[in-house]
Amino acid sequence: MTASPDLGTPRAASPELLRSVFRQHAAGVAVITARGSGPVGFTATSLTSVAADPPLLSFGIGTGASSWPAVSEAEHIGVHILGEHQQELAATFAKSGADRFGPATSWRTGPEGVPLLDGVLAWLVCEVVARVPAGDHRIVLARPVVGDPAGPGRPLLYHQGRFNALRD
Repeated sequence: MTASPDLGTPRAASPELLRSVFRQHAAGVAVITARGSGPVGFTATSLTSVAADPPLLSFGIGTGASSWPAVSEAEHIGVHILGEHQQELAATFAKSGADRFGPATSWRTGPEGVPLLDGVLAWLVCEVVARVPAGDHRIVLARPVVGDPAGPGRPLLYHQGRFNALRD
């Protein structure tokens, strides 16, 4: 019989335990955009491919987020995969109260009126198909309508509370 490795001291489930565990999980960095009374957007590390046929993706958004009112009513959203050269952009879209679509952000209006960020690794415009309640968040399910996977560079990652690049 093989001895099991020390798994540490178990802790009771809590929001902090979940945050601590997921700090160990490296995640890709995306920015989700929508059109409300103006353009809105936020940094997301919860982007997931759900199904290939039909194509579906999901992401989580807190119902207290400044972007939630627009996302809660949007028929279409933009999904942008950020490159390692876009740490400042990721930080801007993650920061509460930031001028996310100010002069430092290069963007344009894309299909379905969705704000599209320039210089990203890949982007999609998606039709929102569901918003599923999940605690203090909503899981948004969306179907890609159009996109471009051909941006330059390597992906930006989020790990241990910091933006990081891949290492070879």
